[in-house]
Amino acid sequence: MRAVTGIQGGAITFESGVEFTVWSRNAAEIQLCLFDESGDKELARLPMAREDGPVHRLFVDGLKEGARYGLRADGIYDPDNGLWFDRSKLLVDPYAKKLDRPFLHDPRLGAFGEDTRSLVPKAIVTRDKTVTPEAPLFKPGGFIYEVGVRPFTILHPDVPEAQRGTVAALAHPSVIAHLKRIGVDAVELMPIVAWIDERHLPQLGLTNSWGYNPVAFMALDPRVVPGGMAELRDTVAALRAAGIGVILDLVFNHTGESDRYGATLSLRGLDNLSFYRHLPGRSGELVNDTGTGNTVACDHPYIRQLIIDSLRHFVLGAGVDGFRFDLATVLGRTGNGFEPHGETLAAMLKDEVLADRVMIAEPWDIGPGGYQLGNFPGPFLEWNDRVRDDVRCYWRGDDWKTGPLATALAGSSDIFSRNGGVATRSVNFLAAHDGFTLKDLVSYSGKHNEANGEENRDGHNENHSWNNSVEGETRYPDIIRRRRDDLKALLSTLFASRGSIMLTAGDEAARTQRGNNNAYCQDNEITWVDWAALDDELIAHTAFISGLRKRFSVFTELDFLSGNGDVEWISPSGQPMSVQEWETPNFSTLGMVLSTRDGQSSNAARLAVLFNRSGGEEIFALPGPSSWRLLAPDAPKKSARSAIVPRRSVAFYLES
Repeated sequence: MRAVTGIQGGAITFESGVEFTVWSRNAAEIQLCLFDESGDKELARLPMAREDGPVHRLFVDGLKEGARYGLRADGIYDPDNGLWFDRSKLLVDPYAKKLDRPFLHDPRLGAFGEDTRSLVPKAIVTRDKTVTPEAPLFKPGGFIYEVGVRPFTILHPDVPEAQRGTVAALAHPSVIAHLKRIGVDAVELMPIVAWIDERHLPQLGLTNSWGYNPVAFMALDPRVVPGGMAELRDTVAALRAAGIGVILDLVFNHTGESDRYGATLSLRGLDNLSFYRHLPGRSGELVNDTGTGNTVACDHPYIRQLIIDSLRHFVLGAGVDGFRFDLATVLGRTGNGFEPHGETLAAMLKDEVLADRVMIAEPWDIGPGGYQLGNFPGPFLEWNDRVRDDVRCYWRGDDWKTGPLATALAGSSDIFSRNGGVATRSVNFLAAHDGFTLKDLVSYSGKHNEANGEENRDGHNENHSWNNSVEGETRYPDIIRRRRDDLKALLSTLFASRGSIMLTAGDEAARTQRGNNNAYCQDNEITWVDWAALDDELIAHTAFISGLRKRFSVFTELDFLSGNGDVEWISPSGQPMSVQEWETPNFSTLGMVLSTRDGQSSNAARLAVLFNRSGGEEIFALPGPSSWRLLAPDAPKKSARSAIVPRRSVAFYLES
């Protein structure tokens, strides 16, 4: 059975016409506006009949698939009391599944009495085409590759020019070959549903290139998915045929309508009071738990149904593996705060179509009690920023980081053992779209966001970064080598950690954003992956350690490493780490000896992962009585009882 029932929306096609349904409790009247094929000429305004309380419905005889339409809502205009009804505003159906053009910001979108028919995209009536969704390819413990669709392929030399920067480009054989080379299990596509620029960007000559400012939750943005659902469906199928799943990054926490000075485009114009959260007793003041000006009321029954139907739309329409949710704490917010077992989160997990999908939470927002890492209900996976920061600080050389490193490698039991948890749900990452690239992490001590037009005030000030003696780009070979060594060490640490792992596109190849840690508005060379400049040595290293991760089962298993036969923590002496060593602030080495299964031989094995963050070579004595062999490209076949670990590196040794 469906987890949520009783509320419907959108346009449903029949042989004899199209039925439209809209939900609004506070509107006096909803009108359906029909447009010609260009979407520019308004042909008719038809009043919708109010029935079933807040449900407005209309059947239009003879209307066909492909018809263009919008909505207008009439009622009281009183923003101080949360009412934004303005019949001059053309509104996008929240259930729209296809738009005829992208959203473009214009000041008239928020001005009372200004007709916006020429400014707002028109929804297109579609007839749903479905697939029978197969079981997700991605399994917890696998390797997720975060991809911004446009910047990832817009400069790819092998992709046909007409496809560059689109979802279709991800299906190109050269792109798939790269993903296969580095062992990607699933690509996580940054938002591809229709979004609008923040209102301050056009005057700066900038555009939103990330997509985290949606208006319609189901309609794909024509700029990155010009072929609509068919394009997404075909790309998912091509990637699946190569053994790669697809996860969609979705934003339900806010919309691009922003604060009271923003645009009236959809939910605000249809029923602002119902669809957004407002301060208690002050219905004119929007809650801003997202930092974007508004917060969607995800506990409202209509919004809950809209979320569930949106997720079902992408599973049934394209066969995606699952979803990552931006600022996911909002999904569990009610008037009483975050409720991990609240109705909306529960509905997402219980729905018959969604029950086996991958669900990943970004477990925070900026509202009261917004940091909820470890508190989402299983089987939600969660982005783990504690791992990100602890691993960064360890390799930067911060004191007191040996213990946190071991905890991160072992699955973060301190976080995910709450409420009786026995397995990790961590998504470990060191860099994401938001923040420094991995190369910039070792090349810049501070952010450099001047290109964003906000005098470097935007973006996080603390990045736990270091520059290896020179700020930014350099021609000094020694510094270039040191940075590459640090990148290899960071990547090796990530791939040796227990839990799912995530790498942002280009970080396996030394992509830089020139120190910009908030590059959401840079649709240019700052964010575009320059395929001609990628570091092949680093790609080869990533491919190698990704292969080790797949070869040895210990890395993708999910039970916490406990020390009861599964892991030994050793110092360079080869002996178990002493209390004194754990508590030495600047201790610079750590050995992790793992019991595992070797996928090459199907036999039980022991693997030593040795960390050396010091500026000099370290020699580790390895547990006897057997000898050990270095695992590295072109490594000699000889075995030894000790291991030489170069400065600033991670070494892998297999017991012979």
